[in-house]
Amino acid sequence: MATSLRHLNTISQPTRAAQTMSRATRIFSPATAMRTFSTSPRRLHGHIHTPKPGEELYVTFIDKEAREHKVAVSKGDNLLDVAQAHDLEMEGACGGSCACSTCHVIVLDQDLYDKMPEPEDDENDMLDLAFGLTETSRLGCQVTMTKELDGLKVRLPSMTRNLQASDFKS
Repeated sequence: MATSLRHLNTISQPTRAAQTMSRATRIFSPATAMRTFSTSPRRLHGHIHTPKPGEELYVTFIDKEAREHKVAVSKGDNLLDVAQAHDLEMEGACGGSCACSTCHVIVLDQDLYDKMPEPEDDENDMLDLAFGLTETSRLGCQVTMTKELDGLKVRLPSMTRNLQASDFKS
């Protein structure tokens, strides 16, 4: 009888693996893993960072209904990410890889347009497909904000042209 009691005691004792699992479950349970306070900055869309005080640059988007949206941005932000982060109607079907023309913008100030780097061949190829192309048209994904572009105003065209493979079916 004594042997069977000893056998029962070892069965009722949790194994070392079970104890470790139980401790891991307690440590990493969703209730304890949830953060209630964070010192990391709030992230918006894409690579957008909230500008540091005193380092803000401004860009104004004029939407299809002629409403102006003035937005504070950081150096290095591109217009596509900024527009999407602020829920402005700019599609960016290719995700900013310069493979479509759905982030087409029209720069309103010729002087600021001249301060931008020249569009590369890929951008020019996509701009050829853009609806409402002008002399100061650019792709929003290719316009990166710099101090020289502070105060930039761009107009969103009345429509965009999103060419998909299905458009070319015979």
